Amino acid sequence: MNSAVRVRFAPSPTGPLHIGGVRTALFNYLFAKKNHGQFVLRIEDTDQNRFVPGAEEYIIEALKWCGIPFDEGPNKGGKFGPYRQSERRSLYRKYAEELVSNGHAYYAFDTTEDLNAHRKDHEAKGKTFIYNAHNRLKLDNSLSLDPGEVEKKLEGGLPYVIRFKTPESGIISFQDSIRGEIEINTTTLDDKILFKSDGMPTYHLANIVDDHLMEISHVIRGEEWLPSLALHVQLYRAFGWETPVFAHLPLIMKPVGKGKLSKRDGEKMGFPVFPLSWEKSEGYREAGYYPEAVINFLALLGWNPGTEQEIFSLAELVQQFDLDRVNRAGARFDPEKTVWFNHHYLQERSSEELLEEYKSVLEANQIDLSVHSDAYLLQILSLVSERASFAKELYGLSAFFFHAPSEFEAKAAKRGWKEQSPERVRELITLFEDIDFTKPSISAAVTTYMEANDLSFGAIMPTMRMILVGDLKGPGVFEIMELLGKKEVISRMKFALSHFS
Repeated sequence: MNSAVRVRFAPSPTGPLHIGGVRTALFNYLFAKKNHGQFVLRIEDTDQNRFVPGAEEYIIEALKWCGIPFDEGPNKGGKFGPYRQSERRSLYRKYAEELVSNGHAYYAFDTTEDLNAHRKDHEAKGKTFIYNAHNRLKLDNSLSLDPGEVEKKLEGGLPYVIRFKTPESGIISFQDSIRGEIEINTTTLDDKILFKSDGMPTYHLANIVDDHLMEISHVIRGEEWLPSLALHVQLYRAFGWETPVFAHLPLIMKPVGKGKLSKRDGEKMGFPVFPLSWEKSEGYREAGYYPEAVINFLALLGWNPGTEQEIFSLAELVQQFDLDRVNRAGARFDPEKTVWFNHHYLQERSSEELLEEYKSVLEANQIDLSVHSDAYLLQILSLVSERASFAKELYGLSAFFFHAPSEFEAKAAKRGWKEQSPERVRELITLFEDIDFTKPSISAAVTTYMEANDLSFGAIMPTMRMILVGDLKGPGVFEIMELLGKKEVISRMKFALSHFS
């Protein structure tokens, strides 16, 4: 491969970008950069009926957040623009007419009512209506009509579409980089519409023309486009153009059951399926995922590096990516694994990065940061961050450092407060008042107390943890005590005595 490698990601602005679309963009980007090529973003908005305002901006923002920059595209430019199909609409008629001229396409004047009647007639006979070589000479088109009548209809402004003329019989054979050789019998194909009566091309014509004009060398797209591949290959041959290398990526499958991952799966199981929030659906960004984590887990959905390595930077993915290692079979989505990746990247954050995120989380929970130094917050982070998979979880793991418990979790209270607890807590208060309140001093004092009274850690530590935290969770008790300080620890111990009396 060389610098002639050009790939494109060509979404339609009909709604939010699904996580499967992000993976398609990622694989195109990795392949382009691995081979020193160009990654193009093209917006395929020929179907104006399905156009959704804001969807194009969403796509661009999602790619930006994920860290998958495009080299050419809308608002960025490039020598093959414009990069919105709606701005290229004047190009397509010429190519559709060219196919009519060379015998690979034809004008069809059939009305919607006529076609519906044919479908119903076929259904009544237990057949399926397909507009192709079986019946096109019986229908209202330039193949069945004499040239004079066709000319008359065109000059009279009668609505028409341009259909591709599928060969009457034969096998179309072509290669797919992931799936190998594919063969299609043309008798199963219909004569697809290439150019609509509203003057706009269909996806099929615009896609092929644009890929050719933009000199796309490799078409890497989702498995759902496989049914279109036979037509697309035939179009390249009909134009006499060089066919790009095709590679159809495996589907991303549901976590449980069969079928493709959907928005409903995410809603049911509580995980995002979009990179950014869209309407009422939470995105990975808003759910607290890091873009590095999203890129990492998406790369491993359908691609296998051939090693045990699971953590990859984007640069490492570029270096190792190879279409030969993309699987044919669908890749099952694992929500727990996505959390595992995010946990890893949270642990990799620098102290400064995590501190800023922590401050934002604390402010969102109405914690007054003016009374807490960065040094204090960093000490808290050193104790709790290891248990967090998301920055937003840090407050829940550390809230007791900012608010003394006013009540105690039921199971913790049952285990942590026994008949002897009041006496021991009073003795420990007396002990703590006379020591230097550092972790080594606290540990030594408590150990000496337990030995003198023939007590185990289990007799003291659950009680102290419950008093300090309100639960039996959290980091080491002595670390908590040192950070809270003598005055606050004794205050909480006295509260517990009062509460349980």
